[in-house]
Amino acid sequence: MKNVIEVKNLKKEYKEIKAVDNLSFEVHEGEILGLLGPNGSGKTTTINCLLSLLNYSSGSIKIFGKEMKPDSYDIKSKIGVVFQEVAVFDELTVYENVDYFCGLYINNKETRKKYIEDAINLVGLESFKNFYPKKLSGGLLRRLNIACGIAHKPKLIFLDEPTVAVDPQSRNNILDGIKKLRDNGATIVYTTHYMEEVEILCDRVIILDKGKILATGKTDELKELAKIEEKISIEINDLDINYIDKIKELKNVDDAKYSSNILLVTYKKGKNNLVEIMEYLKKNNIKYNKIYSERPTLNDVFLELTGKELRD
Repeated sequence: MKNVIEVKNLKKEYKEIKAVDNLSFEVHEGEILGLLGPNGSGKTTTINCLLSLLNYSSGSIKIFGKEMKPDSYDIKSKIGVVFQEVAVFDELTVYENVDYFCGLYINNKETRKKYIEDAINLVGLESFKNFYPKKLSGGLLRRLNIACGIAHKPKLIFLDEPTVAVDPQSRNNILDGIKKLRDNGATIVYTTHYMEEVEILCDRVIILDKGKILATGKTDELKELAKIEEKISIEINDLDINYIDKIKELKNVDDAKYSSNILLVTYKKGKNNLVEIMEYLKKNNIKYNKIYSERPTLNDVFLELTGKELRD
């Protein structure tokens, strides 16, 4: 499979802090790569190094088979970047904003006009072409930000948390648009804190923390790293807390917690856990309202690998 990005032994240090610690990875042509990590994990520093916006201490970066440098304008013309912070001109309309950013790369007027229309249609802003940014909702503004970043039809796109603080309808529109970009041949590096988006979009995932790669692979492969095999949630009103310790002693149980009328039992392994816990509840005359089982999620794996403590 052809590599669009090749990173080898990348290091970036700030005095005694290793922001990026000997990273090596590839991004394949036509895939959506999820670059995940808690705050301070090195995601932004890594992306800035890839874009030659930041000097790095050592290592090498190749994009489209060529070494990436600050003056690699031939490479940069094939890259689209959508940062988390919205960056558009308030004095320009939606159409004029997209036209401006597209015009930085596309000189031919007819080609640029088509590209602008394609970008506006992709993000669903057809009815807002003559609106100014101040008149747009947060979700529409995010969609405009994306249109400006991808209007020149880049082969490689960096999307940094493009769905932050948007409504569900806008989020669905954005995610659908990202899939279309991939289907049309773009390679995408995607960062987000929403694990459900990763499972929907990403072909492959890299989890970073403290500048190092903790895990990489497809979402199903990463879920196999989870220490737990199954989670069972049971809605029980006023459960006697003395039962918690007894449930923890049951076969294959990893942990049991009770909060807000929900008993959460996690299992290390086993195939008949649901039946066994139901039999235990029946035997002890514990009445429950709802019960359901689920496999470990990507979020479970993420927290296991990076820890549950709060980050700045």
